[in-house]
Amino acid sequence: MSSIASANKKKIALVAARIFQTALNDTNAPTGRKLLKKALVGPRLTSWYPEGIRKMDMLFEDPDDKRRKVKLERMKRRGKGPPKKGEGKRAKKK
Repeated sequence: MSSIASANKKKIALVAARIFQTALNDTNAPTGRKLLKKALVGPRLTSWYPEGIRKMDMLFEDPDDKRRKVKLERMKRRGKGPPKKGEGKRAKKK
């Protein structure tokens, strides 16, 4: 009876793997999935992403960068911009 049950379990596992598109590893052999799931580091990480758009088109202007510059200019006019070098909080304490 147990051989029939184990055969049915194998068939069910095979059908489930086919339905959910997963790999069936009934022999528990090492597959290397841990290595493939590991985060990319170093040159592999940089080769994964395409070249930046700034390098491809020199006339491209990032909208976020443009918005940041406009906001900084507005704050400078109100006197709320960043202090000049050597005029920060730490220099005022002395």
